[in-house]
Amino acid sequence: MTTFVRHGFTRAGFVRVGGVPHHVEVTGRGPVCVLGAGLGLGWFDWDPVVPLLAPHRTVVRFDRPGLGLSGHARVAPTVRDEAERIVRVLDVVGLGGAPVTAVGHSLAGFHMEAFARLFPERTAGLVLVDSSVEERPRTLLPRGMRVAATRACGTLLCTTGLPRAVGPALRRLTAPTPWAWLYGSSRVWRAALMEYVTYGDTARELAALRRRLPLPEGAPVTVLAAYGGGSRRWLGRQRRLAHALDASFRVAAPSGHLVMRDRPAEVARAVLAAGPTPEPAARCPG
Repeated sequence: MTTFVRHGFTRAGFVRVGGVPHHVEVTGRGPVCVLGAGLGLGWFDWDPVVPLLAPHRTVVRFDRPGLGLSGHARVAPTVRDEAERIVRVLDVVGLGGAPVTAVGHSLAGFHMEAFARLFPERTAGLVLVDSSVEERPRTLLPRGMRVAATRACGTLLCTTGLPRAVGPALRRLTAPTPWAWLYGSSRVWRAALMEYVTYGDTARELAALRRRLPLPEGAPVTVLAAYGGGSRRWLGRQRRLAHALDASFRVAAPSGHLVMRDRPAEVARAVLAAGPTPEPAARCPG
């Protein structure tokens, strides 16, 4: 499917990766950046940021299996699988050439950092938008037990009709979007539950990668933290993450966790600053 939007050219449709149809949107022109949304979120959560980036960047968004408009997840996620998924999506849509700026929000911060460590030759920069942080990642039960229990729980919840009954309303209440109806789907609930229950595994995998593989030499790294007032403990953890990654540190305020919705211009500035300038006239928004 091809449509035209105000800022540049958008291609939207489905590509098959690992046997699963993935919903993908490619917007704009210039150097490539790929945006990853947090746990249970969809491509549409980046909507406020994309028009600010599209005049200067080719923006790639896709839904992980089970989420958004993508097909059912076949297996429980791992951080390596998610990093490889980014590579395969870029290749399938014809953007597998030049290095990209990898942008990850929340849980997807783990995925994008893993991508940068596993595929340094394909990374031009890394931006972590209020990324998940786990200083001492751990899991209490064996992965297989948790995955099996989550599948059973998902089946039970969906049999009761709970997703359809409360999912869209909960999404509208927490973060309004015209796509809230997607959260009435058992497919989305199952995928979000699985991402949640394997979160500790993902954090541990990334910690292991950090010990073995450095970030790409010369690729700028930015940590953009949300701050809405009150306790500054979260800011401290984000600042320590930036220090550990030798990254620049920025604060988006006032902002909730969904920084791309609350402070889209701050996110766009961080992304543009972390990548190449395609032409002299290109400037950060705002």
